[in-house]
Amino acid sequence: MIKVVNQNTMTNNLPFLDPQETIESDYSAFLSALKETAFSGDINLSYGSRLAVSTDNSIYQQLPQALLLPKSVEDLSLIGQTAAQFPAVRFSARGGGTGTNGQSLTPGLIVDLSRYMNKVLEVNADEQWVRVQAGLVKDQLNDVLRPLGYFFAPDLSTSNRATIGGMISTDASGQGSLVYGKTSDHVLGLTSVLVDGTILTTQPMSMDDAKSLAQQPSVLGKIAAQLLATCIGKREQILAKFPRMNRFLTGYDLEHALNDEMTQLDISRVITGSEGSLVFVAEAKLNITPIAKHKALVNIKYDSFESALRHAPSMVAAKATSVETVDSNILNLAKQDIIWHSVKDLITDVPHKDVLGLNMVEYNSNDQADIESKIDELCARLDQNIKLSQSGVIGYQLTYDTTEINKIYGMRKKSVGLLGKTKGEKKPLAFVEDTGVPPENLADFIMEFRALLDARGLRYGMFGHVDAGVLHVRPALDMCDPRQEAMIPEISDAVVALVAKYGGLMWGEHGKGYRSEYSPTFFGDELYAELCKIKSAFDPLNKMNPGKICTPFESDESLVKVSAAKRGGFDRQIPVAVRNAFEPAMSCNGNGLCFNYDVTSPMCPSFKITGDRRHSPKGRAGIIREWLRLLSKQNIDVATLEKSGKSSAWFTKLSNSLSKQQKSDFSHEVLEVMDGCLACKACSNQCPVSVDVPGFRARFLNLYYRRYSRPLKDYLVGNIESMAPLMAKLPKVVNFFLRQNWVNNSIRKSVGYVDTPHLSVPTLQQRLPKAIQQFDLKQLQNLTKEQGLKKVCIVQDPFTSYYEAGVVEALAQLIIKLGYEPVLLPFMPNGKPQHVKGFLDKFASTANTAAELLNEIQALAIPLVGIDPSMVLCYRDEYIKTLGEDRGDFNVLLVHEWLLKLDLPTKVTTPQQHYALFGHCSEKTALPASESQWQSVFAKFGLTLTPVAVGCCGMAGTFGHEESHLSQSKGLFELSWREQIAQYTPEQIVATGYSCRSQVARLAEFKPKHPLQVLLNTLE
Repeated sequence: MIKVVNQNTMTNNLPFLDPQETIESDYSAFLSALKETAFSGDINLSYGSRLAVSTDNSIYQQLPQALLLPKSVEDLSLIGQTAAQFPAVRFSARGGGTGTNGQSLTPGLIVDLSRYMNKVLEVNADEQWVRVQAGLVKDQLNDVLRPLGYFFAPDLSTSNRATIGGMISTDASGQGSLVYGKTSDHVLGLTSVLVDGTILTTQPMSMDDAKSLAQQPSVLGKIAAQLLATCIGKREQILAKFPRMNRFLTGYDLEHALNDEMTQLDISRVITGSEGSLVFVAEAKLNITPIAKHKALVNIKYDSFESALRHAPSMVAAKATSVETVDSNILNLAKQDIIWHSVKDLITDVPHKDVLGLNMVEYNSNDQADIESKIDELCARLDQNIKLSQSGVIGYQLTYDTTEINKIYGMRKKSVGLLGKTKGEKKPLAFVEDTGVPPENLADFIMEFRALLDARGLRYGMFGHVDAGVLHVRPALDMCDPRQEAMIPEISDAVVALVAKYGGLMWGEHGKGYRSEYSPTFFGDELYAELCKIKSAFDPLNKMNPGKICTPFESDESLVKVSAAKRGGFDRQIPVAVRNAFEPAMSCNGNGLCFNYDVTSPMCPSFKITGDRRHSPKGRAGIIREWLRLLSKQNIDVATLEKSGKSSAWFTKLSNSLSKQQKSDFSHEVLEVMDGCLACKACSNQCPVSVDVPGFRARFLNLYYRRYSRPLKDYLVGNIESMAPLMAKLPKVVNFFLRQNWVNNSIRKSVGYVDTPHLSVPTLQQRLPKAIQQFDLKQLQNLTKEQGLKKVCIVQDPFTSYYEAGVVEALAQLIIKLGYEPVLLPFMPNGKPQHVKGFLDKFASTANTAAELLNEIQALAIPLVGIDPSMVLCYRDEYIKTLGEDRGDFNVLLVHEWLLKLDLPTKVTTPQQHYALFGHCSEKTALPASESQWQSVFAKFGLTLTPVAVGCCGMAGTFGHEESHLSQSKGLFELSWREQIAQYTPEQIVATGYSCRSQVARLAEFKPKHPLQVLLNTLE
């Protein structure tokens, strides 16, 4: 609960929101006791931290008491030992937070191993095993193994953020499971911690050793005794109940705890798939698989989704490594996403046909002749299918290229999140989406499943592992509508019955979680009682993820249910108009792609450097939703607040800022989270549902600072576009003072600004001929069409014009060299810095003024060209959102976009012909083809250009100049830029962003050129 205190009754100002700590007394006492131990991890009690882990990739929401971030096995043991004194304290382990059924959600304490316990501890390539900590991300492990020729096999769609511990807890599988199996097939041993703090090391043991252990009075002895009693005593019932499928029942794996010969007991096998209900998994020893030398992928296109399903078994019979299926809904959503540019040539349309289903069929082999033989045979059959119009096959494409194969699977993996981009209030949801049936029954099962949903008038998306009989079906519902939420249990009950009819199971891949209420139905009373006895042996007081899988034997505890509290129940408390206005935040579905560990991915730099899930698009969307909900409970209309434009008097703001009572305002927590955002906008394009954090961040700052005083640095940044022209009148004087240590120290202490850049000398005005600077709109309007075609208008930005005038000069010279006449438009503020700092009223005014002039020039059909990506893209994004139709239709091109329109001369150059492109984050994500387009331009000049995969450089406008962000800024540079820059000489490196060039100059002590400067040098 949060108490909302309305100390400001004015509806035109932001009210005070007071979060009352609701940590229960038992938990407070436990946490106090834990602090007195040698526990070295973090304890997060803030409401924002708890909110960040109150959701996962499911429809559920449950606020925990606190968040624990252990750093070692010993820390986990101390948690258990301390908890022994507090029977009411309960836990749930958490990894990547990618669960689709609320597996890790709890009203107790979250224990998150991903922040610190994320290391590869040991690799033994000769014996083909690896030992890792449970918080390690799956793809991160494979990056370590790949140079050695191995990989960890289970391939999840969330592999770039799912942790090994999470995979173990749900016994995850994924693509290729028919060949590579599930996680449990690769676990050689585990180091776990029991709820009492006992450290448990498990690996297969002989039956004699197991029976000897079972005689001991220890906790481990009791566990062994119960497992032997259940797995041997109920063997016949277990084998009869568990389906003969690749995706057997998740939960306590009673069948495989014993080997087939019943000569070994493996406790690890029971822990794997137990969803954290038995132990904390701390470390794992895993077997690793050699990477096949040859791969091929055939994308088979169908006239219907049913055709794709019914044709898949023949692919399996042909011994394909994997067969993945997607429907037309997924394909159409992918075509609207940034991901499509990478696969559009690999999944082309079929002339005069609609592709309504797609099977991605992969073959792996160490023998090239073998794989080519299989592919030739498959292609011959497919050609025959097409010729005779059989099996619904209408086309196919083949590739042996590993890079292309990875791109296609990248699209398939992103499809999970893309479903959330479905237009309208109804979104495809995960709650019955991993049903598994014998593959031979899959087509009939899905047809009946579709009929079940069609009868309720529901739309849905489908994709999955057709080879294993698991298809992800996500019905579209509006969870803000109570009537539609009520359909969740109804549909779940119907699917449970349908799955039973076809000899399958409700949970084929993603665990039980809140669907645990169906455990007794699936297992039957006798075997379910055995599960409860096992739970009692491990966790008699039901402290480990209570309510999931089962409850202790003969306890009064209950299982969680699919009718539990859901995210939609909180969201519906926000008025519809407000939800629509903040749609980029409300659309977050918890997919968690922003947790991508890959340091070369632009999204999300603040999460990558902090490891704090609050500082991610998902975390920020969640906290802003809660902020909106609390305002709505106060009957505060955010739209009215924004439109009023009214602000508290400066002395009231100062009083609010200094007041001790105001320190507990929940808005401060929101500010902390928003302040860490670099406003790079990678999320607005890379997130599957386009959660645009900079957009709602600016709106929050706009309202927050109507109640509280702004820091001086905000005014400095917000007014940089008006200050720079004034300072440029005396650049040498300004630079003289900026070279003085006492001046820099004064700026740092008073404003919080560091490493202030120096103005260009000579200035732009001193560099360019007067003719280029003489802008006369009437003269341009009087030009003939032929004369106008030779003109190019340079749109200035404050950073290149006043701090890198040489780049603007180079652009003017390049335009002349190419046979055109440059016209330097008078400098006019763009407004981007104002938007970043939340000066939205000023930004709207600035944007309106700039748009008026730019539209007048656009009407003359004279190209408008700008240099800095972040500034130019502001015209295309923030201007549209702020001005709407008043923005007009002007289009400012980036340099490469203009060059692509020209008939460029081919120029063969002298020795230095190879360059490395370090692209700007905003440019790479908003314009995914920009790097390849720069390559095309360079090729026409006889130059080669290699795009370098890097994440954010850490500067991000003025972010890296703010003292409070300095360490993060430098840390981000070290994550991916430092190492890549070292691979090239300074003369080879080009960077499109002013921020990027400035960061390299600051931290690598040389300033890269803009690509246009290289082109100019080539022509000269």
